[in-house]
Amino acid sequence: MRAAVVTRYGSPDVVTIGETPKPTPAPDEVLIRVRAASVTRTDCGELRAHPFFMRFFTGLRRPRRHVLGLDFAGEVQAVGAATTSFKPGDRVFGMCPSRSNGAQAEYVCVPERVVAAMPAGARFDEAVVCEGAFYANAVLEQIGVKAGEEILVYGASGAIGTALVQLAKSVGAVVTAVAAGPHLDLVKSLGANRVIDHTAEDFTHIAERFDFVVDAVGKTSFFKCRRLLKSSGIFAATDLGAWGQNVALALWSSITRSHRVIIAAPTRIDGFVGFLRARMEAGEFRAVVDRRYPLEQIADAYRYVETGQKVGIVVIDVAPDGMEGKS
Repeated sequence: MRAAVVTRYGSPDVVTIGETPKPTPAPDEVLIRVRAASVTRTDCGELRAHPFFMRFFTGLRRPRRHVLGLDFAGEVQAVGAATTSFKPGDRVFGMCPSRSNGAQAEYVCVPERVVAAMPAGARFDEAVVCEGAFYANAVLEQIGVKAGEEILVYGASGAIGTALVQLAKSVGAVVTAVAAGPHLDLVKSLGANRVIDHTAEDFTHIAERFDFVVDAVGKTSFFKCRRLLKSSGIFAATDLGAWGQNVALALWSSITRSHRVIIAAPTRIDGFVGFLRARMEAGEFRAVVDRRYPLEQIADAYRYVETGQKVGIVVIDVAPDGMEGKS
């Protein structure tokens, strides 16, 4: 099968299109014919092994995984002997576990527990949205946001940010979204109650105070944002922060039981894809697609994501004729 193959750490130049063996599903696994995948900040970080300590998880000298990519959408081709929820031909989507080969390939095998049926009427390129939503949902679960509470999302136009705006609105939170000027209409359309153009004003100096401030892109800090927080407010990060400061602050907050700073720590994927499918079918969540690339141009997709300018998701059309759900 064709795949985007990575045999060493480095820039997007190390990603090559090659042939690898087609996987065979274990008893609890599903073999997916991949129609669409994605390239994310996580993929870029794993490609470069940055920060360096990631190598303790991804391979010290070279990547343990030769195919990256967490999000997938496609069709079931075969199922393992113990699999009961799916059958060949089913249109599905989901999120690959991070310890096994990923979805930037024509086929991928994943456990049944990380797969869900495609939302009714959705295209494959609209369903490679799990990773950003997974982190966003982890933030909201950890801070326990409730209806009527006020949350500010910095970086509201990225994959995590667009998911945060929508999922926070789905529970009734009052959302202030911070993004660059060209993206304000987008975040408004996702349900933000108020938008702020961070290129036109310093959002950290506005008069309002919030129950929660979330940095969805790793480009601000607790120290810059703490004046935005109410007395019991929480700063949540989806990134380690400069020099790992968010880790240290989160640890200190835990020790002192102030819980002023947390880092999103997603747990198991089990059940999440089904949860997201329900939100999509209820009209409470939708994909925001920035760019699409064919598999052959995936290195260019990595280069674009590394600019830090992407909006929503970057889709890889692994099988372009499958975009409308055709076999």
